[in-house]
Amino acid sequence: MNGPPASIGISLESVDTPALLVDLDALDENIRRMAHAASSYGVRLRPHAKTHKSPLIALKQMAHGAVGVCCQKVGEAEAMAWGGVTDILISNEIWGRSKLERIGALARQVKIAVCVDSEPNAEDLSGVAVAYGVNLDVLVDINVIGDFRTGVQPGDPALRLASKVDGLRGLRFAGLHAYAGKAQHIRDFPTRQSVIKNAIDIAATTRGLLEREGLSCQWITGSGTGTYHLEASSGVYTELQAGSYIFMDADYGQNLAADGGPYRDFENSLFVYSTIMSRPTADSAIFDAGLKASSFDSGPPVICGLPHAEWVGGGDEHFNVRTPGATFPYALGDKVKLIPGHCDPTVNMYDWYVGFRKDRVEAIWPVAARGLNR
Repeated sequence: MNGPPASIGISLESVDTPALLVDLDALDENIRRMAHAASSYGVRLRPHAKTHKSPLIALKQMAHGAVGVCCQKVGEAEAMAWGGVTDILISNEIWGRSKLERIGALARQVKIAVCVDSEPNAEDLSGVAVAYGVNLDVLVDINVIGDFRTGVQPGDPALRLASKVDGLRGLRFAGLHAYAGKAQHIRDFPTRQSVIKNAIDIAATTRGLLEREGLSCQWITGSGTGTYHLEASSGVYTELQAGSYIFMDADYGQNLAADGGPYRDFENSLFVYSTIMSRPTADSAIFDAGLKASSFDSGPPVICGLPHAEWVGGGDEHFNVRTPGATFPYALGDKVKLIPGHCDPTVNMYDWYVGFRKDRVEAIWPVAARGLNR
């Protein structure tokens, strides 16, 4: 683990780079906005902790009304529980005896729910629940998007699996997990809306089938930052799993709103802080942050205040940009905020958050669940 790149009270200019910055005013406002939206629609909010990997941030979300968090991995769930989070949904299928036993142990400490999309997985969960003397809420994961995602097919296959879960010792069928992943990043609003409408219809139809067979289905969870208002207003979904809204990133910045303009529901609060270490030409610059400082899976980071600068290359430690036809406006040694292309994997590259207000460091938080991929 690296030591923190800053200390509380210093100026932003004094922070060592590369560093993971969080604008605390923007973070607080994003938390408030999503909490208000969920409350207005009468749905629960269970933000995804894979975005921030921090129980400190999770507790801030819960202080504004979130019921708990989602996690993708058992290790993430353990970090959240050890940090004081008491209600956790593992919104993923978990395989392997050692991992399932860790779920059983966690369920003795906090409220744990988990997803399944196959009978063998449900049977293994039942065995662990009985062995640890716990009861686990289980959600049947249904495929509402049609791509190569986890999830049993909706309708009769979901009914068979839910019935199986309902009959197993130590398990309680709790509802449906219905997450339309790829819809979050469909750029134009009408197409995004159409895909989510189909997902809502699938979830509602499956719920109706289950309830006609005597299986109560009061919990339908899913949604994300790009579509939260659609599921929230559906009358079908009871819970939102949005995660990236607290930070936003360059990828979500490419989505369009219903009016065709930019998607501006939330503010950028997460940045990679970087120093200009070389100026090869008047129209170019090289930053001291590369592939090991910002995820490029959704494209390169965007320079704050200079969104149209062109990425022209880089490597593990460097990020190279140009402003063709114009002098690059920052000097050698200047420190600049970069908006990461994808916030979740970028956070996973750091040991510490540097929280700031205005130009002063106010908080140093560990990224407690960094690298916990088991």
